[in-house]
This record gives sequence, structure tokens and C-alpha cells, in this order.
Amino acid sequence: MNLLIDALPQKLWIDEKEYPIRWDFRVGILYELLMLDEDVEGAEKPLLALRLFYPVIPENWKMALEGIQWFYRLGEEEKNFKKNGTHKKQERIYSFEQDAAYIYSAFLEQYSMDLTQEKQLHWWKFRALFQGLGKDTAFCKIMGYRSMEISESIGKEQREFYRRMKALYRLPSSKGEEEKLAAIENALLLGGDLTGVL
Repeated sequence: MNLLIDALPQKLWIDEKEYPIRWDFRVGILYELLMLDEDVEGAEKPLLALRLFYPVIPENWKMALEGIQWFYRLGEEEKNFKKNGTHKKQERIYSFEQDAAYIYSAFLEQYSMDLTQEKQLHWWKFRALFQGLGKDTAFCKIMGYRSMEISESIGKEQREFYRRMKALYRLPSSKGEEEKLAAIENALLLGGDLTGVL
């Protein structure tokens, strides 16, 4: 589908029947958070996803879940979605949970768009705007720190700066990681040594 010329999907076809879906950007965010939530059992996630997207859940759950995936991936095949950088499973560089304030301020700064006031922003439009955020926003700088490979070819002070930024903005990968991240933040904010924390 082409965002510029095709109508944005608000319904999905399942077993030759149209089903309305909740297409708001908040639903897409909630879906991503659900899929990454370690506290929710894997077997529970499909039913929760169906309830999240469909006001009336289709009988064919398999096709309904495939429809959710298609919608979440902006109509792209999974391999294209990952290749285009829309979603990278190996290393997360953003979190809708951890980065909510940074994302909010980036949209406000760049698009003069107050996401708390948006009532009808389609998930696909939101993702297009999200991908278009400029490198000068604090959020994009933070993603840059997280994804940066720190090379020995740069100066020692620069390497130390980037290590500090990487540590400060690192996303926790589990609940234990959250505690470690808090300790790192405290050490950095107080100008302390990271050797005991890392």
C-alpha cells in the first residue's frame, strides 16, 4: 500500500467479511508494548491483541491475528518490514514506555503536534511521522547513542562521552536490567565511577 495514494485501512477482510479495527496510533503503541511485556504470558498475548484491535473478534483467530500483524507492519511483508528498518528485533533503540516524554516532545518540536490532543491519528500516519523525526530532536540523539558503535579510532574523551551517553540512555532488557540502569543513572548524575556498577 502507498500512504500517499491509498486509503488508510480502518477495516480488515477476514473470511470474506469486513471487520472494523481500532486503528488509532495508541492501539499500535499498546500492541507493541504488549508484545514486549515479559509479565504477560505468551499464550495470553494473542487474545489480548484480538481484544485490543477488534471491537468484534472474528471467529477465525488465525487470520485475525495475521491481519493485526499486517496492519502493525504498515501493510508490508515481515521480511521487508525488518529490512526497511521499521523494526529491528536484535537491538531495540527506542521504547514507547521509556521514551514516551522524548517522543512526545519530538512530535511537538518538529510537527507542532501535541500527541495527547490527537483524537484521530492513524497508526500508519504516526509511524510515517515517527520515522521522519529529525536528527536534531533529543529523541533521535538518544536513539543514536543507543545504536552507536564506539570505535577506538575516536579520541579518548569522545569515547568516554559516548560510553556515558550509551549507559545513561540504555534500554533495560528485563526487570533486573531496570535496577542496574537506575544505578548507572545515579552514578552518572553524581559524577561517580561506573566500574562498580558495570
